[in-house]
Amino acid sequence: MKQRNPTPQNCPCGKTLSYEACCGQYLDQGEMAKTAETLMRSRYTAYVLRREDYLLATWHTTTRPEILALSDHQQNQWLGLTVRLHDAFAPDRAVVEFVARYKQNGKAYRLHERSRFVFEQGRWFYVDGDILTGS
Repeated sequence: MKQRNPTPQNCPCGKTLSYEACCGQYLDQGEMAKTAETLMRSRYTAYVLRREDYLLATWHTTTRPEILALSDHQQNQWLGLTVRLHDAFAPDRAVVEFVARYKQNGKAYRLHERSRFVFEQGRWFYVDGDILTGS
């Protein structure tokens, strides 16, 4: 089931734009992210909104799972996103390092990841990432 952001408040990705003016253009309007960082932010928003369709569509075919089954997982309360690094080190390759904060069963967690992205067929795709610890 697709969830929509019901309010015009700031986008979940952390930008000071409304959802419609920010990640909504990618999740709902079919626009393509122009940078790996923009794709990463829109994917974070997709996790917040439980948009498995968007997550799978933006995942590179070589590493994409068949399903995510987000509705089967315990729901996280996503608290915020901080992008620490965006490095487009080649025209078709980039890394984005981020920290996503969330709560699960009242306990706070941080997901710190350095994600790899590739640009193919006119669009960015998430490939995979390394979980970073000690930060």
